[in-house]
Amino acid sequence: MDAAQQEATARARELQRSWYGEPLGALFRRLIDDLGLNQARLAAVLGLSAPMLSQLMSGQRAKIGNPAVVQRVQALQELAGQVADGSVSAGEATDRMEEIKKSQGGSVLTATGQTTATGGAPTVRRVVREIQSLLRSVAAAGDIIDAADALAPTHPELAEFLKVYGAGRTSDAVAHYEGHQS
Repeated sequence: MDAAQQEATARARELQRSWYGEPLGALFRRLIDDLGLNQARLAAVLGLSAPMLSQLMSGQRAKIGNPAVVQRVQALQELAGQVADGSVSAGEATDRMEEIKKSQGGSVLTATGQTTATGGAPTVRRVVREIQSLLRSVAAAGDIIDAADALAPTHPELAEFLKVYGAGRTSDAVAHYEGHQS
């Protein structure tokens, strides 16, 4: 790989970090490990071709162009967390992955198959991640911060919302969300 290719790959990974919170290679490898998948199966569940998944993982491509695929990535992250904490069994995870594979994205807060094992309502983390996904599909983190800075003098609460959800960590956004529920 020549210097220009290395620079382009580094830039793509940095963009991925700003859009998705980390480079997609790391995120996808974690999903593969946590859910017991291989790359071909992950690509199939996400609705990506195997070459596209490979390009995203290696940094040859920066952005997932289809918002429904972004939502499937988030659904798999949520599922991996549920498998890790024991609230979803391996067998249930396989069934959920089939649901995720069939999902078309849906509206922001009512995506099919994205409910808790107990109550049927979306988890706070899921709602927050969907808000983050929507904001990040519209603009890059740097642009969201610029917009928030422009709004801050006249609309500080809206500016804070944009910064926390559009460019912040999921854990901070969850805390913000929980702090603003009446």
